[in-house]
Amino acid sequence: MTRITVDVNDEWLEAAREALGTETKVATINAALHAFAVRRQAVDIVAAFDEVEMDFEHTEGGFGYGGGRDLSRLAEDARAADAA
Repeated sequence: MTRITVDVNDEWLEAAREALGTETKVATINAALHAFAVRRQAVDIVAAFDEVEMDFEHTEGGFGYGGGRDLSRLAEDARAADAA
């Protein structure tokens, strides 16, 4: 662990604490940093999938429970969610 002294905006810290459900300032800052790192990893994973050609044609029968899923908008929906 690294110990640092830093000035933090109290309103942002409280908003983050409420959103993250943490009890202390240290827990809030660590949870926020962790959430940011995980989000960055997710962006990198989506970017990697973006570079791979995926053919979902004729896959509707490949999903169980008696029906397929419409994957025709999968990439478009993922990009829209990332942009939001």
